[in-house]
Amino acid sequence: MKYIIAFLFLLVLPSKSQSQGALPPTFFEGKSMVLVSSDPSASPSLPWQALADSLHSYLIAAGGDPVGYLELEQVVLSKVRQAEYAKAFQQRQIQQVVLITRQKEKVSIHVAPLSGDANFISTIGIASFSGKDWKEAGQAANTNQKVFQRKPLNLEVFKLGIPLEGSAALIGPMSYYRYDLLGKNQEVFLAELENQKKEIEEIFKQNYPHAFVWLTESRSTQELINDQVQFVLVKASGPQGDLMRSFGLDPVTGEEANLMVVKYYINLLVRDEIYLGPSWDAAPNSSVALRQFLENLKK
Repeated sequence: MKYIIAFLFLLVLPSKSQSQGALPPTFFEGKSMVLVSSDPSASPSLPWQALADSLHSYLIAAGGDPVGYLELEQVVLSKVRQAEYAKAFQQRQIQQVVLITRQKEKVSIHVAPLSGDANFISTIGIASFSGKDWKEAGQAANTNQKVFQRKPLNLEVFKLGIPLEGSAALIGPMSYYRYDLLGKNQEVFLAELENQKKEIEEIFKQNYPHAFVWLTESRSTQELINDQVQFVLVKASGPQGDLMRSFGLDPVTGEEANLMVVKYYINLLVRDEIYLGPSWDAAPNSSVALRQFLENLKK
């Protein structure tokens, strides 16, 4: 019990939604192991696995690389077990631990580097974020990524990579083992990609005067940069209010906030920066959203 208390002591924050400290560079460059602690008496009831699933996309969007999720209480059950996990994390080259704690009135996220000793994590350089629920806490962590409401510079100099949905460029080769993709007829799959490519290509020919390339295979950021691809087109979708909030913008309200929309933006790989364009141009239809985004890049 004393080890659980020691860990939870690090997780105490004021109830006000806030962000304390920037995410460490290792968060973007190395692997993270996520330890989750969820109060069973909090309402509505949310098992730790569900909390982990809810926050996974926010950790990815913030630039992290979470490779596994565990219940915090199981890791710190005893000093011996804690040491075993610390050793296993080091063997897997885990750079830091992301601690997610759900309490009755708030959710807290802490990013702590591994200490490499019996203390398990370092008490120095811990980044802290909190909110009244998992969504607000996740958005607080995500806003550490640099987001600009303008177009990026040098679009005419470097290539823009366009990932095709369903290809390994977006989902990775492991995802071909998903229930909806395993055994899918290859000809049908390739035909779907080709139709998607034709639709996007027509919009780009009309609205984008610079070089672009199709991304269909899983490639590292460095491989893309070496091939002069410094920009990647990214498609995000969801309730409009949530999307705007995730980018650090003041969200619309009322019915507009709940409207399911698509928003395109450009990710600058060398600095992991997001460029939304000079104005908000999301739309329910993905083709309309893409056309509006490219037209706004001309401004």
